[in-house]
Amino acid sequence: MMKDTLGELLNLFRGTVAGIYDDIVEFDDLLGRTDLSFNEDGIDPYGVSRNYLKTFFPVMKWLYKHYFRVKTVGIENVPAEGPVMLVGNHSGSLPVDGAMTVVSMIIDHDPPRLAVGMVDRFAQKMPIVSPLLIRVGQVTGVREQAERLLNEGRVLLIFPEGIRGIGKLYKDRYNLVEFTSGFMRLALKTKAPVVPFAFIGAEEAIPTIMHAKKLGHLLGAPFFPITPYILPLPLPVPCQIYYGEPMYFEGDGSCRDIEEKVEMVKSKVEELVAIGLKNRAEEIS
Repeated sequence: MMKDTLGELLNLFRGTVAGIYDDIVEFDDLLGRTDLSFNEDGIDPYGVSRNYLKTFFPVMKWLYKHYFRVKTVGIENVPAEGPVMLVGNHSGSLPVDGAMTVVSMIIDHDPPRLAVGMVDRFAQKMPIVSPLLIRVGQVTGVREQAERLLNEGRVLLIFPEGIRGIGKLYKDRYNLVEFTSGFMRLALKTKAPVVPFAFIGAEEAIPTIMHAKKLGHLLGAPFFPITPYILPLPLPVPCQIYYGEPMYFEGDGSCRDIEEKVEMVKSKVEELVAIGLKNRAEEIS
């Protein structure tokens, strides 16, 4: 009996190690197909670490494939090369949406592309989080750096709702708040297309019912999300990402012109959210 149990545990351990090894080998192949350039130390010009990416990939792939069971629709709309901005809705209190969108571009897009996320400024002040984000390709949303990335043909992941979006309470789920205009100024200046997308599922994965702001400030964040089960641990909720067709913009750059174009993108994201929610309701029923 004991030998059988030990044998099963050993086989499970071997299978787990083999699976992790296979994931690392797979990621090496995927990285080799991207347009990233690493120096002899495995670091790219923006501080992205090949080794960090390889370390986190097995975990992120498991979350993507088995925990959140992410499905993508329309990912072929994202250009295979050249600059592009992925612009979508933000929600869920923790960046589940951002992390899974980044993984989708590596696993499900052909060819694989690393989307560089423009994270909120407060994350830059967090001693452990900040350097980790840089090493896996997520940078602070500084306009000059974003412009440089686009000029070099990279993919930017942008959530124009910012902290107000990710901080939405569950009762306000999928109601988009005002989009900031910085991404549109970048689109006009760099001629980069905007690919709108909707992330469905993050609101249910972390159903935030209130904010503990004092606790959040102690942790260096704007707030600490409180869920019905207290801690903001993501639930294993199936998620979907709906990618829309690229949107190209030209204009005079006036405030009114930019506001109108921002509203066009927001409306498209809202349309994709509505499609996603409708499809989810039909699947459940």
